Amino acid sequence: MDRIRWGLLSTANINKKIIPAIRDSSRGSLVAVASRSADRARAYASSWSIPRWFGSYEDMLTSGEIDAVYLSLPNHLHAEWTIRALEGGVHVLCEKPLALSLEQADAMTAASRRTGKFLAEAFMYRHHPQTQRIGEWIQEGKLGDLVKLRGVFDFYLGEKQRQPDNLNIRLRPEFGGGSLWDVGVYPLSMAQYLMGKPPAWVFGSGDWGATGVDESFSGMLGFSPPGEPGPTAQISCSFQAPFRTSFEISGTAGHLLITRPFTNLDQGQKIIYYPADGEPQELKAPKKSLYLGEVEDFNRAVLENHPPALSLEESRNHIRTALALYQSAEEKRLVRL
Repeated sequence: MDRIRWGLLSTANINKKIIPAIRDSSRGSLVAVASRSADRARAYASSWSIPRWFGSYEDMLTSGEIDAVYLSLPNHLHAEWTIRALEGGVHVLCEKPLALSLEQADAMTAASRRTGKFLAEAFMYRHHPQTQRIGEWIQEGKLGDLVKLRGVFDFYLGEKQRQPDNLNIRLRPEFGGGSLWDVGVYPLSMAQYLMGKPPAWVFGSGDWGATGVDESFSGMLGFSPPGEPGPTAQISCSFQAPFRTSFEISGTAGHLLITRPFTNLDQGQKIIYYPADGEPQELKAPKKSLYLGEVEDFNRAVLENHPPALSLEESRNHIRTALALYQSAEEKRLVRL
């Protein structure tokens, strides 16, 4: 096998980002899509020129016509259908968050090990040259010792998406909605990636909306034991504010500002370095399609039996930290991990 035959597990809107990436990858082909409705699957396949369609998820997974799936189902279905796909002999690139509990994450990991099929969390920005460049700067000590990190991801959910007959999935608690699970996990994951470990403690605070999900959330992550000096990270996210993303990294030798750390990297993104002494300068990173890197990484994993760049242990730590932040917000106290 020299190419991966990809299937889309659902017709979610996010698919429009991954479809060009699969087609642009040198070792992947998009061959199928599955929906719960045969009519919807047929229409979707026609509109995107996908050769095969299936009127149920199970039919595609047991067809023998695909090697891997991009799973873009709602958050609460990630664990169930990932495990079904793995047990059906199909590799899974699962949209973030990988799961909504540690029990789910552990069951998914166990299924991957048991079946010998690869599973990875789809955090597209982690595979982009910009993120890799930033990570190299940190690892090479060019900012000195890290002092503080600060990341934000906001976007506004309008009134139309709040109507009962058109309620956005992000506002539905039974589907794993909430701003932290949806966009807060981006600065959360970036902080843990740059620190090379999960936090030792967290403190969280959220604003819960009418449907029962957090529509805004702020958190503090500490990477040394409580009461001891050490680096911290501040993260925030919201459905109540206009679109904004940024990430700042402060160290003893300088400061980095990333204007587009997670998405819209083709819209004027910049990495600006502020040295301890001297004038600021802009760092350059190679341009690349945002979603292509994660597809190429997964193709390599399957074809070369190479571990994905984002490990399941790291994904488990994303979930663990998010759950601790929710616990902290609910109990109004610092939570140790």
